[in-house]
Amino acid sequence: MSTKFSPQRKLVSALIAASIGASVSSMPTLAQDSEITEVITFGSPIRDSQKAAIEEKRNADNYLDVVSADTIGRFPDQNLADSLGRMPGLAIERDQGQARYINFRGAPFRYTSLAIDGLTIPGAENGRVPRFDAFPAVITRRISANKAITPSMPGEAVSGFINIESFNPFDAEGWSASSDIGTGRQELGDGDVARYSLRLSWSDENIGFSLFGSHNSREQVTDNREFDLAIDPASNELLLNEIDYRSYFVNREDNAWGGRLEYRPSGSMNRYFFSTLYSEFIDEEERNQHVFDFAGGAEAAGTDRVIGDSGYQPLVLASRYLQNGRYNNSALTNTLGADFSVGNWFMEARLNQTATENNTFLPIPLSVGGAASASFDISDVKNPITNISSPFSTNPMNIADINYAVTLGIIIDSNLDIDADKIKLDAERNISLFNRNALLELGFEHDMRQGRGTGFAVAQGAFPQNVDIDAFNSGSPWITDFTNSIGGTYYDNPGVFQAWSDAVGGVSVTAPADQIVAIDEDITAAYGMTTTDFAWGNIVAGARIERTDYSSEGPLASYSDDFVHVLPSAHVNIDLRENVKLRLAATSAISRPTYNEWRASAIVSPVDQAVTGGNPSLEPEEAMGLDASLEWYYGDASLISLGAFHRDIDNVIYADSSTIDGGIYLPSAAGQRWTYTGFINGDSGSLTGAEFNLIAQVSDFAPGLLNGQLDGLGFNANLTVLDSEFTTEGGNRFSLPGTSEMIYNTSVYYETNRLSLRLNYQFRDDWLSTTENDAMAEYWAAQKRLDLSAKYDLPWQMAGADLSVYLNINNLNDAIDVRYSGTERTPNQVERYGRYYMAGIRANF
Repeated sequence: MSTKFSPQRKLVSALIAASIGASVSSMPTLAQDSEITEVITFGSPIRDSQKAAIEEKRNADNYLDVVSADTIGRFPDQNLADSLGRMPGLAIERDQGQARYINFRGAPFRYTSLAIDGLTIPGAENGRVPRFDAFPAVITRRISANKAITPSMPGEAVSGFINIESFNPFDAEGWSASSDIGTGRQELGDGDVARYSLRLSWSDENIGFSLFGSHNSREQVTDNREFDLAIDPASNELLLNEIDYRSYFVNREDNAWGGRLEYRPSGSMNRYFFSTLYSEFIDEEERNQHVFDFAGGAEAAGTDRVIGDSGYQPLVLASRYLQNGRYNNSALTNTLGADFSVGNWFMEARLNQTATENNTFLPIPLSVGGAASASFDISDVKNPITNISSPFSTNPMNIADINYAVTLGIIIDSNLDIDADKIKLDAERNISLFNRNALLELGFEHDMRQGRGTGFAVAQGAFPQNVDIDAFNSGSPWITDFTNSIGGTYYDNPGVFQAWSDAVGGVSVTAPADQIVAIDEDITAAYGMTTTDFAWGNIVAGARIERTDYSSEGPLASYSDDFVHVLPSAHVNIDLRENVKLRLAATSAISRPTYNEWRASAIVSPVDQAVTGGNPSLEPEEAMGLDASLEWYYGDASLISLGAFHRDIDNVIYADSSTIDGGIYLPSAAGQRWTYTGFINGDSGSLTGAEFNLIAQVSDFAPGLLNGQLDGLGFNANLTVLDSEFTTEGGNRFSLPGTSEMIYNTSVYYETNRLSLRLNYQFRDDWLSTTENDAMAEYWAAQKRLDLSAKYDLPWQMAGADLSVYLNINNLNDAIDVRYSGTERTPNQVERYGRYYMAGIRANF
């Protein structure tokens, strides 16, 4: 076991001591405050909710942003990831146009911790990374994005900690109901989109309950073109190795249900409750794909390669993929809670069980060995052209007439089930510290997790000869915003899969031993912190200790380890003037490896002394952070703030090759130096940024302008400038995955008592997607997004319900997503998905 007190943590400890020492220093005397907070919350009308949010910001104890359920309803957000992406410093990563992950301050996904009602839940995909496309707005009271964490928050939050607060039945007295019915279209493919949700609650002085359910669905076509491009060193011209044409039929849905039962005894602060939440995300994808291998064709024909962005090649090798895949993940979390007083202490006790599932199943008939000739033009990579002809001729050829030498059946399977049990106890009481009023908070938490699954299993065999794939060709041309120059047509992929399954008695894959995930992990944490009040503000200081015990089972050996991290932090909140606040914070955090990275299973070759696979000896990433914020509150509902932050990160995890002790995987090889390819710890890294945030209401700056007609006009704008870097084991330097140099969001809105209009624009600069080896990096090009929302509160009620109608339009600018390898001259993916329209009605009782 090792206890880690890095130099950075000693610095944080020194800052805590300095903070306490500063308590006897003279400082400006004004109102009391706590945490560094940025709140973006809008109610009905926007100004009133914004005013309440700014007041909350002024009285908070740590640097955070907040989104309320009202905000989610007023923006054209499809899920909670969209809502979070409008906060300063938070950027969205999308999959086929739909927001899925959050780069918190431009950091990798893994640097963010996710909780529901303060209880962290494991990421369904790999034990760590949270996804935000399965959580519906109907469950949400508000979302807090904590940028500078306190000791009471999880230590596994290098960039931030996001807490989803669920609806409480005591928020509304008596009976209350809220419903939303929406329908619309996805422009590309003319697919149906739908939204249904209902929340019902009742409470009196002592008992309350709530029930909710939601369903969101979306059908779309996704256009996709992928490339393998290189730069010819002699001419500096493009060299086309391969071009890949894809069209997807996508059917996605997310579902959620749950509720809460709560009892509050009369005359006390006590409460006792049980809550449950189930959420799932399902993604069914049919992929029609044709690949043209120019490099392989030139080699087979013994001809020279064509250099440049256009040309003709007499032989290219063709292949066809027809996928009928399914991706799904789910989370079920149950919590038993009690809040009660014991003497001068107020206690919060929680017992939680969470189960997550993640499954990927991709059966793919792959036809290979086809031949054609082709002319190409990739001068416009956003609309590449390939025209195919018969081999060694210019006679036009129908793509359905390509003869393939063989068809293989490929099955890809990945799954992970995580069971987690958690006990959490928090306690607080008022004390006197240095003759000052202070709040003492103590806490204990024990989290037991078990992860079982398969990293990435692939099986390949002969496809049944009695299944005629060509019989499933519908002849319907692809729906596309690109030029369908190859004449692609849709196949009945589900029909092909069913015929395949019937012919062989079922399609499945046995997980190979080198892909097995079998990890047991116990995390025990304790913390102590004080919040001390002064005439000029307050100081929040303390530390969290986390002990991690884990074991990882492999096919040849098992690996176990334990380690302890001491994570101190300090926050100083100063009222410089009545409406100006300065906040300073020093924090520390860690990021543990994902379960796929930590697995002990791998391909082991004692003869070659080589290993490829997981790395159970990976060390957690360790970080020390500094934050500062200056905030000016103007009027009742306007704000200007400037912030800066820095994170020093050690042991950055990335994919590469290294030298390891062979005994980790084979006990008899202990002490031998083997070559390992997989996940390793790099050298030091850093993340630095600055944030600007503006919330401006015209009525605060120019009240009564044009006889008050512009009082409902407002502007929101935030800008974040980032810089990150980490050093690989080989000495190369990359930015951290997910870091865009610039992120900004702007919106203009106008609202009367009934009408609300909002136009929102989002931009993020290029960012690193992955580092697959020490010499190559893959990036997403800059992305721009324009969304529009309109809402009107009807002037009448129906059955006692307040009614409102709305219209949301996403991706007004019809964005095209581009990914490239190394340089923008060599893109490897271009994707389109079209605009998204939804109209609906909401009813509140």
